Amino acid sequence: MTAQQAELTQTALRDGRIVTIRPLDEGDYTALLAFGAALPQDDLLYLENDFQSPDIIRRLVNASAAENWRQIVAVSDGAIVGYSAVRRLAGWSSHVADIHLTVSSGWRRNGLGTAMAQAIFDAARDLGVNKVIVEMLERQNAGRAIFERLGFRVEGTLNQHARDRHGERHNLLILAYHVS
Repeated sequence: MTAQQAELTQTALRDGRIVTIRPLDEGDYTALLAFGAALPQDDLLYLENDFQSPDIIRRLVNASAAENWRQIVAVSDGAIVGYSAVRRLAGWSSHVADIHLTVSSGWRRNGLGTAMAQAIFDAARDLGVNKVIVEMLERQNAGRAIFERLGFRVEGTLNQHARDRHGERHNLLILAYHVS
C-alpha cells in the first residue's frame, strides 16, 4: 500500500456531519459515477470533465495511481459527496500543479469544500511543486472564496476563454498560490 492510499481523514463539518476524506481508488467507479449523476445541471455546465460520462469516470479511476496526479474524494455512508484533484503540469511548467474541486450541492456551505481544498493542497505539496493554480469561471464566487481563504490570488483573467456545455463563453480566472 502506498502512502497515497493509506491517507484517510475523518472530518466533522459545521453541521455535525462526518465525512472521510481519502484518495480515490480503483473501487470507486460506481460511487463516482453516482456522484456525477447527482450534480446539478448548472454545475455540469462548467466542469472541465463530464462527470456523467462512464468513459471519463473510468479514466479518472484508472488514473488513481498516476505519478503526477492526486485525486481525493469525500465519502459519507459509502457515497462520494466531493471530488478534488491536483495534477502536476509537464515540461517548462513542471513546477506548477492545477487543482479541480467539486462538492455535491447538499454538502456545500458546511466547510467540506475548504477541507477538501486543504487536503488537495497538501497533496500538491507532496508532488513537489512550487506553484498551485486553479482555473474557474469568473461567476463561480463560492469556489473563488474558498481558494482565496487559502491564500490564492487572481493572477489573470482570460476573457471569453471558456465555453460551457451550451456553447456560451465565459471569462476564466486563474488563481495561484506560490508555495515557495
